[in-house]
Parts: sequence; structure tokens; C-alpha cells
Amino acid sequence: MKQYRIKQLHTILSKHSGRDMFGHISTRHQGGRHKRFYRIIDWRRDKIGIPARVVSIEYDPNRTAEIALLHYRDGEKRYIIAPEGLDVGTRVESGETADVRVGNTLPLGRMPVGTPVHNVELVPGRGGQIVRSAGSVATVLSNDGIWAQLKMPSSEIRAFRVGCRATVGQVSNPDHKNETIGKAGRSRHMGRRPTVRGVAQNPRSHPHGGGEGRSGIGLVSPKSPWGKRTLGKRTRKRRKYSDSRILERRKSR
Repeated sequence: MKQYRIKQLHTILSKHSGRDMFGHISTRHQGGRHKRFYRIIDWRRDKIGIPARVVSIEYDPNRTAEIALLHYRDGEKRYIIAPEGLDVGTRVESGETADVRVGNTLPLGRMPVGTPVHNVELVPGRGGQIVRSAGSVATVLSNDGIWAQLKMPSSEIRAFRVGCRATVGQVSNPDHKNETIGKAGRSRHMGRRPTVRGVAQNPRSHPHGGGEGRSGIGLVSPKSPWGKRTLGKRTRKRRKYSDSRILERRKSR
């Protein structure tokens, strides 16, 4: 079925190619890219009690998951992240009275233990911020008092307020991790420029560069192009505000 662009849900995604306001490279390995429209996604799902019908499941070049176009009963149209198993013609709803069914959004406090969820809010009413990439899913472990416990895709167990909303189901396109880009040109269309190894550069450009022949990096520990150590150094902020919400850290890979 041919997809027609809905003007109010699309906007031009401007290209910066990794450059800052002065034109200097601030993010390496970015540039080029095919022209894209940004699809405006409804992360909040705040049309409480108004049912909607899934009109189409569409490809979105800006994310790994597919998106679903909803037509609400009051005439409004919105895009959402499409969960796995959501079909065209399905009726979805959001709110405390919504059924625990794929595509519906409701507070964590209303979900039974074992419910798979995605698009989870960190703060009630702010909109979904985590568990949004292709194939991702979190599992409700418990609902005790004002806190609900979720097992994240990283196997971390984290506490959320029961008022935080989430969408039932797993994010669509779980086979994304198995995709092969296939050729360099496709990477360039995606806006990814080539990455050159540090040892192949000259010493002025990278700490690993220089030396006669294949001499290795010549350092005790690998470093970034700016001289910072890159292995074994923890980068998470000490005493971060969310530390108290993490009940069990993700297992080391």
C-alpha cells in the first residue's frame, strides 16, 4: 500500500554533518546523508480514553523500529512506535481503564507482573524516554506501594513510580540486529563517514599514530584522539540522581 506524507506530522530534518556553529567538526564520522523528513512521534500518548485505529505500519528512516499511524475517533492523527504484533485495523487506547493489550498505554501500577512493556516514562507525564529501539522490551517484576520494578533490556532492575506510563508489548523489528549494511555506499546514505584506525594515522592526528611499520600503539592503555584513556575508566557520573532507582546493576558482559 502506498504511503502518503501527512504534512502536519512531517518536518524537514536539518543536516549539520557533525559541524558546530563555526563549521568545525564537533562530531567525527558524520556527514552526507540522504534528505529525510522527521516523523513527529507521540511519546506521551496523552489522549486519555479516546480510542484510535491503526491505519498503517510504516518505515521510519530516523529510527530502527517501525512506526504506526493512528486515526483517533475525534479526527486527530498521530504516529507511535509500532509494537511487535500490532496489525492494521487494531483498536488501541491509553489511560488507566485501558485493557492490558499490545499497543495500549497505561500506568505501570495497573499492569500485572510479567507484562512486557516499552516506551517507558522516567517521570510521570513527561513521555516515554527509554526502551524505544527495535526489539527492545522491559518486564514488570512487581508493583509495591508507589514503586514498580522493571527488568530492563540490559538485565538491570530499576524502580519507577507507579504513575509512569508505558506501552504494552515489544518494540517492532526485532531482526534489526541481524541486518547487514552490505556496502560502503549504504553507510554514506545513512550519514556515516569512514572511520580510520588510530595506528594508521600520523602522530599529529592520533596518539596511536607514527612508528616504523606495524609497531602497535606504543602505550600502556589505548587513548582517544584527545589523549583520554578509553579502557577500564568508568564514565558514569558519581552520585548520579538516578542511582537510588537502580536496584540491581546490569550484569557484566
